[in-house]
Amino acid sequence: MEKIFDLLVLGGGPGGYLCAERAAQGGMNVCLFEKKSLGGTCLNEGCIPTKTLLNSAKLYRHATESDSFGVHTQDVTYDHAKVIARKNKVVNALVSGVGATMKTNNVTVVSAAGVIRGREDAGFLVEANGEVYIGKKLVIATGSEAAVPSFPGVKEGLASGFVLTNREVLDETQLPKKMVVIGGGVIGLEMAYYYASVGTEVTVIEMMPKIAGATDPEICKVLTDSFSKRGMTFKLSCKVLEIKESSVVYEDAGQICEIPCDKVLLSVGRRPATAGIGLENLNLLMDRAAIVVDRFLCTNISGVYAIGDCNGKLMLAHTAYREAEVAVNHMLGRVDEMRYDVIPSVIYTDPEVASVGLSKEAAEGRGMNVKEVKLPMSYAGRYLAENEGGKGFIKIVVDTDKNRLVGCHMVGSYASEIIMTATMMLDTELPPVRLQKMVFPHPTVAEIIREAIFHI
Repeated sequence: MEKIFDLLVLGGGPGGYLCAERAAQGGMNVCLFEKKSLGGTCLNEGCIPTKTLLNSAKLYRHATESDSFGVHTQDVTYDHAKVIARKNKVVNALVSGVGATMKTNNVTVVSAAGVIRGREDAGFLVEANGEVYIGKKLVIATGSEAAVPSFPGVKEGLASGFVLTNREVLDETQLPKKMVVIGGGVIGLEMAYYYASVGTEVTVIEMMPKIAGATDPEICKVLTDSFSKRGMTFKLSCKVLEIKESSVVYEDAGQICEIPCDKVLLSVGRRPATAGIGLENLNLLMDRAAIVVDRFLCTNISGVYAIGDCNGKLMLAHTAYREAEVAVNHMLGRVDEMRYDVIPSVIYTDPEVASVGLSKEAAEGRGMNVKEVKLPMSYAGRYLAENEGGKGFIKIVVDTDKNRLVGCHMVGSYASEIIMTATMMLDTELPPVRLQKMVFPHPTVAEIIREAIFHI
């Protein structure tokens, strides 16, 4: 039996479920398809579970490194299995919350994979569990999946459980003595930091000469030095050649090396999850695995939108949230469009890293005349009070021709929370003289932004 809706949404991750919610609130009759659990990678295998683990690791580190603050502890232990159990409790609560939100907004949720079968006069056809659903409009929000490299031993390692992706590592209840993390990007660093903080001997192998991808090189050095002091080992500019039964073989400056370990974590990036969902039945314009969209999230097929990781723009949950809102507003005839230049990004290690906008080098590459201000985080009294020997700093980048901020980059405590202050400054495009009049609560680490603005 055919079921007709105003909107069909493929994928129940951050982009998909918010899209369904906003569309329903806008008066549309919505059907959402999710083959696993509502919340997608973010809630179940990414953002939320990793932050739950990282918070426990931070508490443990504070307990074991508190002598310099006058707090003496002994016999501190870490129960990784209990941490995993708490992670599951947090995830289940949030997933249930998404389900309740869908029910409150009268969104029909189909717990199955939806496959696009084409288009007819009545709308777009999606099949799930043997039933056909018709939607006047279609949103593709199928997210991304971990990229799996093809070097020898990967397939066998995944089958045996020796090799893990971001999904399996979050359900490990035993701490390995030695772990090799292949890939020094955001996900790899966060999990490497977690395991190293709670007693695992961690080695990170990265093909590039520095960790953290496109992150500011000076910030990368702070992270590398900080992590190294805590026992992490970095093999940079190195290429993995093979995974054996209990070791990883890699090339370092022409030399073949081998590291024995108990577990291997693959973290070499993510790719849009667009295979097997019937895209070929719509002839969508693609860029490899990514669905091509414009600033309204429209594809080349009228009535079809692609939001979140599947469009390959910025693989961040908060990007998907905003894309969902823009797509729904476009459907409802409201003026709105995406701005990718003011989306913040964060690395949730300790110290934290956060940035928004352009670096000095990137801005100059676009022909801008800019000024960069760099200050140590210790200019903020609270940072100095709460950090012993912290090397954090902030950089702000100002377009001197247009007299506005175009970038902010920082490393230090609370960076993930205070980057939004800089994001709003970039988004509003207010001149520095106006920003200087904003009053910050004292003492807060966020005051470092005010200090930097007064040094322009």
